[in-house]
Amino acid sequence: MKKMIGLLALLSAFPPLSTDMYLAAIPLLVERWQSPLATVNLTLVCFFVTYCGCLLIYGPLSDRIGRRPPLLFGISLYVAASLFCAVADSVGMMIAARTLQGAGAASASAVALAISKDLFTGLVRQRVFIQIGIIVAAAPMLAPIIGGWIIELSSWRLIFILQVLLGLVAIVGVLRTEEPLKVPSTEPLSRVAGSYLRLFRNPRYILLTLTFAVMGIPFFAFIAASAEIYITRLGYDERQYGYFFGLNSLAFMLAPLAFSRSARHVHLMKLLPVGYLGMMCSAALMTMPLLPLPWRIALPMWLFTFSFSFTRPPGNNLILEQVDSDVGAASAFMVFIFFITGACSMWAISLDWADKITTLGWLGVGASFFTLCAWFLLTRLVTLRQP
Repeated sequence: MKKMIGLLALLSAFPPLSTDMYLAAIPLLVERWQSPLATVNLTLVCFFVTYCGCLLIYGPLSDRIGRRPPLLFGISLYVAASLFCAVADSVGMMIAARTLQGAGAASASAVALAISKDLFTGLVRQRVFIQIGIIVAAAPMLAPIIGGWIIELSSWRLIFILQVLLGLVAIVGVLRTEEPLKVPSTEPLSRVAGSYLRLFRNPRYILLTLTFAVMGIPFFAFIAASAEIYITRLGYDERQYGYFFGLNSLAFMLAPLAFSRSARHVHLMKLLPVGYLGMMCSAALMTMPLLPLPWRIALPMWLFTFSFSFTRPPGNNLILEQVDSDVGAASAFMVFIFFITGACSMWAISLDWADKITTLGWLGVGASFFTLCAWFLLTRLVTLRQP
């Protein structure tokens, strides 16, 4: 079981490994390729757009031919695209390579959640999600630190060589794993859309998925804006930026632990709104010039990330608890809507805002207020299955 959790954690970590390790290089590439930040940030946005689009293909596909074949294809594509990223000599080539990289990484995220649903049930799956969340938290915590050191000591190109190696490790892990899907769907691939039509007829699943997707908007905006804020505006170097980002990501590791302990005494349905309220309060703090820089962004964003991560693993489990079939499609759509809203927020924060810290704060206030209100409304309109 430990090896399986380790593999699922690695697969789930592909998005942060593919973005956070690379963030410190963005200001460098803006200067080197003489391109606007909004253009270089397309290497993030295009990654997530293709990532999201391909999720919708890998999920239903894995319901029909098994989990391993889509994983092996997607991760192989990811490895090849990472090599193209490493040799890119223009922003156009980097955008194209990152687009392919997103298409490959999607297989890992879509299928990892489906495998969890295949192998574990109820509260056991919730504990597995929490364990995976703790392990995955190391990726956004360590990735920018590693990326900053690589840039300072060598070249940003080595970041993508490291991603190639991680992809190869994932391929070996999948090859050594038995097929977890024991009863594939018999519906032909030509009717893949039917999987999503059935999901849209499940109001519990759809409403929960949409509600939880909104709360990720300010978090993705922070990912896109953090390098510009810390390096360009505040004057820190790539290594120092990695420390700030890594410290923020430490909240990802601590929050699932805090939830695991709290869940022993307080029911899940009462804990989730506490996290949403924490997100709204910490985002509101960011809109007020009460703290000196850099703590005006570092401290509120740490609290926001903690609250966000406090709700994310149990929220994923609660969403999947609402479905009995088309699990691959359900996992894929859940991740799709989460990341496509995130990609839109990444584009939006790349625009020429006068004060991006304040903008991030208001994004957080709006998103968390919406999520909190939608949660109370949802729990009164429908009866949710609980793990």
